[in-house]
Amino acid sequence: MTAKPVLTPGTDHPITLVPTPGKVVVTFAGQVIAQTTAALTLQESTYPAVQYIPREDVDLAALERTDATTYCPYKGDAGYFSIRVGGKLAEDAVWTYETPHEAVAQIKDYVSFYPNRVDSIEVLPAD
Repeated sequence: MTAKPVLTPGTDHPITLVPTPGKVVVTFAGQVIAQTTAALTLQESTYPAVQYIPREDVDLAALERTDATTYCPYKGDAGYFSIRVGGKLAEDAVWTYETPHEAVAQIKDYVSFYPNRVDSIEVLPAD
């Protein structure tokens, strides 16, 4: 089996990771799934910025681990969760890097949500 490549962010593929100013609120099926003032904004190359939310600020009871996995040479192996609220299900709507590569080590113990699989991801002014 071929080893997975590990790439370091640089000028050809920059990754920035900064604290998100304000509060991030994620809703699904009309319920708040995550709410935090400790989110991180990850900007990777030309992709849209993504909010990473500490697990401690997520309603983990609404998440169900799935068998899905992906690999990013810049971040590492990602695992996935579906969200179930009432009778509604959003499959593989949440991802996490439990052992991220060193360049993005800050996202360990954080999760992120696909915007098209939840009702909303809002960045609001801090209280």
